[in-house]
Amino acid sequence: MTTNHTPPTAADDGGHLDVLRDELKTLKDEQRDRIRARDNLIYSLIVAIAAVAGGTKFAGSSVALLLPPVALALGWTYLVNDQKVTAIGAYLRTDLAPRLSALTGADVLRWETAHRSDHRRRQRKSIQLGVDLTVFILPAATAIGWYWATGPTHPALIAASVIEAIAVALATWQVIAYADLTA
Repeated sequence: MTTNHTPPTAADDGGHLDVLRDELKTLKDEQRDRIRARDNLIYSLIVAIAAVAGGTKFAGSSVALLLPPVALALGWTYLVNDQKVTAIGAYLRTDLAPRLSALTGADVLRWETAHRSDHRRRQRKSIQLGVDLTVFILPAATAIGWYWATGPTHPALIAASVIEAIAVALATWQVIAYADLTA
């Protein structure tokens, strides 16, 4: 099934502008909500780190193995929300803005492109990559390393820690792959 994707013109009386305006509002609301949820995941991880650190004082170093799954789950959720925020921005720039411009006869949604043309964008994205790795990957890797250095050598816990280490390596690869360091 093929669809004709010709942009409507200002002469169209089908309410296209209202529909596109509603779509823009819905997407911007979703983008805002995803940004809020994404950013709150960092606070959740800080609480988890504090809980695990406190738990190790009472239950021993095996408790450290609880942190990697929590950090990775929160990190993955952060990454997915960040990717959706980025995808919404790309859709607004490349699809919705041209259709709105065709209807209004004006250049619209310029902010969606303007903020990406900052000459320090690549630097900011690189720093953000470092922050993401520090916030979500480093605590998980540190917990595993700390367990290996101080923990009991129970075979099931060693196996769990190896699986967690593999998961941390895969998560690191994904965080780097999604970093969008293009200028």
